[in-house]
Amino acid sequence: MRRPVRRAGVSRRAALEAAAIPTWSGPRAMADRAESLRFLQAPGHLPRGRRVYAIGDVHGHPDKLRQLHAAIAADLAARPTQFATLVHLGDYIDLGPDSAGVLALLADGPHPAGVRVVNLMGDHERMLLDALNGDRAAATDWLWAGGREALPSWGLSPDLPREAWETALPASHVAFLRSLALTHQDGDYLFVHAGIRPGVGLADQVKDDLVTMRQPFLWSEDDFGVIVVHGHSSAPSVTIAKNRIALDTGAGLGEKLTCAVLEDDVIGLIAV
Repeated sequence: MRRPVRRAGVSRRAALEAAAIPTWSGPRAMADRAESLRFLQAPGHLPRGRRVYAIGDVHGHPDKLRQLHAAIAADLAARPTQFATLVHLGDYIDLGPDSAGVLALLADGPHPAGVRVVNLMGDHERMLLDALNGDRAAATDWLWAGGREALPSWGLSPDLPREAWETALPASHVAFLRSLALTHQDGDYLFVHAGIRPGVGLADQVKDDLVTMRQPFLWSEDDFGVIVVHGHSSAPSVTIAKNRIALDTGAGLGEKLTCAVLEDDVIGLIAV
């Protein structure tokens, strides 16, 4: 597993901002509620009667996630569709104020009700899972990447020994983490947390790239055979390129949490 680089004397926020790749491609028409949705031409296509809602990196903001779930419910009520899927792109924990609240919301069941939900693994969940599985280096990485601030959201001390984390965390939250998927595919789209390695077939992609990839993926103009919908690399606005759609708009840094609405050959954006 690749480990994040520790920079002595550099704040975590500054380090994360420095690591993020500037992928901004101009302002996008992002609504703050379903009623204001405007649609743009998408680089891919979904079969008629199918709709996918994809939410970027949540990073400890359950209130923003609830707002997007409510907007999705409102959109479905106003514009019913035959098959609707909600994909959460990972990084539910760390950086924001309430990691426990996000996992409680997601572990509680499908939101909104009646929609198929797919929850993907992010690199922050990967670090915590590896730590729970006994990887001491991953435990150190997770504490540095936001775990020390996340543990108190469960009412736990940031100095709690790693060996005690699994029994101290709610069993439903641990079960949720262990249930996370790596990818989801629908129509022309592949949903994944970070990206894929160019030149490697989809069946041969490895977990480490799927949850941590930045380069050479972000600068690649290759035809991947799918349109990759991902988070992980934050930017001020959604990036819509010919081979990928990037949805991490910086909720973990105090910015917007964004949901893409994909149907037919168009895309709409809701941000809160």
